[in-house]
Order: sequence, then structure tokens, then C-alpha cells
Amino acid sequence: MARPLVCIPTYNEASNILALIEEVHVAAPDADVLVIDDSSPDGTGELVRDRMLKDARLDAMARPAKLGLGTAYMAGFAFALQHGYPTTLTMDADFSHPPELIPALIAAVDEGVNLSIGSRYVPGGAIVGWAIGRRILSALANIVARQAIGLRTRDCTGGFRCYSLRAMQFLVTRPLRSSGYSALIELLTRCERADLSIKEIPITFTDRTHGRSKISRQEVFRAMLTVARLTGGRS
Repeated sequence: MARPLVCIPTYNEASNILALIEEVHVAAPDADVLVIDDSSPDGTGELVRDRMLKDARLDAMARPAKLGLGTAYMAGFAFALQHGYPTTLTMDADFSHPPELIPALIAAVDEGVNLSIGSRYVPGGAIVGWAIGRRILSALANIVARQAIGLRTRDCTGGFRCYSLRAMQFLVTRPLRSSGYSALIELLTRCERADLSIKEIPITFTDRTHGRSKISRQEVFRAMLTVARLTGGRS
């Protein structure tokens, strides 16, 4: 059976990336890892390329600038399809997504689901380490996305996902209009509107302990614009 691919977009994650790669290998020893680095000034890309010299399960994609999360995902899908990977799992580089649950997300796709999502907002899911303000903002963002767009998935903004071959082939047929974290909403909307099967698996999301969050006011504003654009069937 072909190996799954774990795709990790990075920007300034030097304090996390090598330890995360190691934990991914422990949790999913049959998976390969692709790090997509947007020219991190802190040397993230260099650390990964050095590790590649002694790690056959690791690959790296160096991009010339900070091009955004959405385009990183699409580049990961294209890489997976080009190299024959049957599934691609995406995750953040800051340990907010538990590597030990990678096999559960991959197993759901192996069993026939087109998209599995590590969800904070289904029974058994949780968030650790967030202040009340960020909890409220995240919950409201998901409620607004679900009600305005008509999404059925409860966690619309989580990036811990596993995509089937069918899902990747469908998603690469046209480019994303969203580039940052709002791309997660656009990807999910496309999958739901195409009637691809989706399963949410509860996870405990843990706030980062090293490095800085990439969420900004601009990202929140762009997410609102994405929801407005997708409302009523527009894409």
C-alpha cells in the first residue's frame, strides 16, 4: 500500500519543527513528511533540509516568500498527486494538533471517508491554553460560517485534516481565492458542496508553547470576507 503524506506548512517554526517531525514519525512510521516553508527568516527551512540528509521519510518545499496557508495546502496536494500519495494529512507546526491522532484521521480516509477532520467542537473535543476571548472568537467564527454558508461540519476552521485522493483531485481543479487561514473555510465549503463524505474526530487542541501565533486582525477580517463571498453559493 502506498504511504500517506503529512504536509506541514511553516513560517518561523524553528523552535518546533524538528521535534514535531520526530513525533510524527513515532505516531505514523509509515507516513512521509513534507514541510512547506515560506522562506522563514528564523532558519526553519535550513533545519529541515539538514534533517533530510539523514531522514528518507522527509522532504521539503522552499517557497520564495510568505505566500499564505491556502497556497501551501494546494502546493501540498499537487506534490501528493505528482508523487502518488493516496492521502494527505495537513497539520500546524506548533504542536496544537496532537500527532498521536494522525493514525485515526488517516484510518478514517482509508475506510472510505473523503475528508476527516480533527475537531474541537464535537463531543470529546477540547481546547487547552486559550484565553476566554480567543475561545469566544473561534466559537463565533465557526457558528457564523456554519449558519451563513450552511456548512454541516462543526469545526470549520481547524487545519488538522486528512484528504483522500478523490478530495485532492477535486480540490486542485481550480485555485483557491483565499490565501490565509480563511482557506480552511473555502476548502471545506467546496468539499461539502461537492457532497464529499466528511467525518469529524474529536481532538484536544493545545495552544502553542513556543513561537508566535500567525492569527492576526487581518486574518480575521479576511475570514469574514471569505464567509461573505461563500454565502449563497458563491465561490
